[in-house]
Amino acid sequence: MAVATVNLRAVTSWVGIARLFAVLLSCIAFSLVASTRDFGDPYGTWCMFTWCFCFAVTLLVLVLELLELYPKLPLSWDDFTSAFSMLAALMVFTTSVIFPSIFISSPCSSSRCARQAVATTVSCLCFLAYALEVGLTRAKPGDISSFLSTVPGLLKVFEAYVACLIFSLLDTGLEAGLQWCMAVYSICFIVTLLIIIFTIGRCLTYIPCPLEKMLVGYNTLAVLMYITATVLWPLYSFRGSSRPNTCGRNCWWDKRLGVTFLTIFNLIAYLVDLVYSTRMVFIRAPP
Repeated sequence: MAVATVNLRAVTSWVGIARLFAVLLSCIAFSLVASTRDFGDPYGTWCMFTWCFCFAVTLLVLVLELLELYPKLPLSWDDFTSAFSMLAALMVFTTSVIFPSIFISSPCSSSRCARQAVATTVSCLCFLAYALEVGLTRAKPGDISSFLSTVPGLLKVFEAYVACLIFSLLDTGLEAGLQWCMAVYSICFIVTLLIIIFTIGRCLTYIPCPLEKMLVGYNTLAVLMYITATVLWPLYSFRGSSRPNTCGRNCWWDKRLGVTFLTIFNLIAYLVDLVYSTRMVFIRAPP
């Protein structure tokens, strides 16, 4: 009869402690917001989903590492945990900004508002816990055994997440110039997502060329495409129009301004990604 092995280091190491704090803080955040019963609109649903999703997956990671069951999974565990911690940090950060801006009003005097304020503070601490995990698990320079824990790998998660934010702000009926930008966002997102999935699924060996050289070529193309989107999106979005005086929460002008800034963020991310990918190919770490 097989005896389950318990690896206490999964909860006593610095990474394990950061994950325990993330589980506790995300649980407190969604519990406080749930007690207010004020999270029904899409923004509130997104915030609740973020806290619950991060709580559930982090708890699962802790259990699998505590019982040492993760080697039986058909995936690269280090790549998976690195990608998830980066994704969780980005999701919780976004939630920590969106939730107070939508749900907390001034003056904050009611008990419901106090719970929402505490939930926001706890969410910010939860982001710091995930950011600490990302920092602790990041690969050392020259180490590419776990690609998604390297700077280019973490940037891939960032690029895919920013593209998702862009998609959430896009509206229908885009004209030709904006349709090209939509194609740029979609193509780069799909390729980046495939790289992440192939890495976690240990499928990179099926790629007919070395990963480092493929990344240099793809990042170069992505930078060129995002440069065109950075120019064309604001040019076609705001040509001959200013922000309407009656612009509400879901104003199209604000959404297009958000897409403009997110496009710039992703362009910078792909530029940094290109620099690091080029260094991986042409500058080798000393043995």
